[in-house]
Amino acid sequence: MPSSLFHCLFALLSLKFTANGFEPDFLYPLENVTIAQGRDAIFTCVVNNLGGYRVSADLAPARVAWIKADTKAILAIHEHVITNNARLSVTHNDFNTWTLNIRGVKREDRGTYMCQVNTDPMKSQMAFLEVVIPPDIIYEETSGDMMVPEGGSAKLVCKARGYPKPKVVWRREDSGEIMVRANGVTKARRAQVEGEMLTLNKVTRSEMGAYLCIAANGVPPSVSKRMMLHVHFHPLIQVPNQLVGAPTNTDVTLHCHVEASPKAINYWTRETGEMIITNEKYEMTETSNSYYSVQMSLTIRHLDKSDLGGYKCISKNSIGDAEGNIRLYEMELPKHAKPELGDEDGFLEPGQHLPTGQQGSLRESDGLESGRESSRVNTNGAQSSGQRCTVQTQHHYQLSAALLLLLSSLHVAL
Repeated sequence: MPSSLFHCLFALLSLKFTANGFEPDFLYPLENVTIAQGRDAIFTCVVNNLGGYRVSADLAPARVAWIKADTKAILAIHEHVITNNARLSVTHNDFNTWTLNIRGVKREDRGTYMCQVNTDPMKSQMAFLEVVIPPDIIYEETSGDMMVPEGGSAKLVCKARGYPKPKVVWRREDSGEIMVRANGVTKARRAQVEGEMLTLNKVTRSEMGAYLCIAANGVPPSVSKRMMLHVHFHPLIQVPNQLVGAPTNTDVTLHCHVEASPKAINYWTRETGEMIITNEKYEMTETSNSYYSVQMSLTIRHLDKSDLGGYKCISKNSIGDAEGNIRLYEMELPKHAKPELGDEDGFLEPGQHLPTGQQGSLRESDGLESGRESSRVNTNGAQSSGQRCTVQTQHHYQLSAALLLLLSSLHVAL
């Protein structure tokens, strides 16, 4: 074979690309995707000038491939899925857009994905798939309801999983403050406390209640678990009024304030020990104020002499008992003294006053007029000060006339 022909054949066989038009190029960069586990992820690769480009000596058209870069696994070429994964699919819009779809994303799908065009040199672009997982409480590693004696310590634990790692915070269900103590001394009062473990030292009854551990990592939804902290102590009774008075034939109510945990049995007795039951005479009620506090009330209807005396409110639970004492006595209604002036029933009419030595006018010149005005106000025969002045003046005239007559009689006798 002539050497010139050999060189031509070698050159023909060595030809890899024949370009008809522009080389393929990416129109947009491949974008990173962050998706929650279980959702669908989509990568979109846009390649221009791919249709008129031919690869190799046989003039084969250029192709777009999808590759998992970190594992170097070929996922799909053009419109055909290569990997054995039913959750993957590829689509092409017959122009310049290729799409890789991953249904129901799992944590193992996380990684770098490559869109590659088999040009020479090869062109590609990559993007990262981040799979996030919403938080979830690990119940087998998390505390449940807890009981501690008053003055003891409690440790509440809350474990959560998810990606990114969830942050756990503690709050009281009633929005109360959480007491944070160090060496038995109150260090701070906080609306919430961070961390998987909540430690409560020297617990008091006021810390009894529901606590919420809330796990969040920025991936909705956040989750929480409710834990009930029971603080046990023996009953305590406070009596607001130990001495109660009421008139007979009226209704009267006695009150006792009870604190106890666990829940106590509460009842009333007479001082003789006779237990009181609800009937037409007695009504007993309990009003809850908190997890451990109730108000006991005993209403006695139509109070009579036999109801007077001592009463006891008693509270008992599994730890101990307590009682409070109340004494009920008769209270007489105030009696109204019968006034000298007034109506026939002994009560003053509106605007009426008992007479005093300083009411009314004391001037002789208007004594009669004052007497008339006072008579209109003070009814039923009441006299005013002006009337008394007029009577006194007339009495003086009568005395003067009697003295003159007596002196005339003595002069004639002499």
